[in-house]
Amino acid sequence: MAERRTNPPAIDDVAFLGRTVERLSVLIAEQSKAVFDDRGIVIPVRSCSLMTVLAKLGAASASDLARELGHSHQLVMQKIPKLVSLGLIRDRPDDDDARRRLFQLTDKGTAQFAKFEQCTVLLRTAYARLFADVGDVKNLVERTTAALDDTPLRDRVDKGE
Repeated sequence: MAERRTNPPAIDDVAFLGRTVERLSVLIAEQSKAVFDDRGIVIPVRSCSLMTVLAKLGAASASDLARELGHSHQLVMQKIPKLVSLGLIRDRPDDDDARRRLFQLTDKGTAQFAKFEQCTVLLRTAYARLFADVGDVKNLVERTTAALDDTPLRDRVDKGE
């Protein structure tokens, strides 16, 4: 018979760290959207890095974008239809391989990306003010990610047993 827990962990317990980090991510996305709305930026907040890579590369396949972003091909392909429907990017056949589609910014996408680039200056300042209050969250997340890449949580659990 399985042991029954009488005191389950509270959802703010460290065991739910992923939930806490996700809540922060959602809050940042919501508040960034408000900043974008104030400045007439229609790029979806969670697609800014994709737009940045396209601006850098000029034209890229979904595989190229996934590789540059460190995301799955599937995640990239989930974002593309919204960017196309907003008129920010378009696709065309690859001249060297007709099976491949290349994506690039439209004129509207280029104009929107320029607005986004101007906004990043303001966001960096806002984050510097936030980090003055709470510490450098970006650096902490990067160090935590690197530590988990080096020694996964599973290995850390096994070491404690």
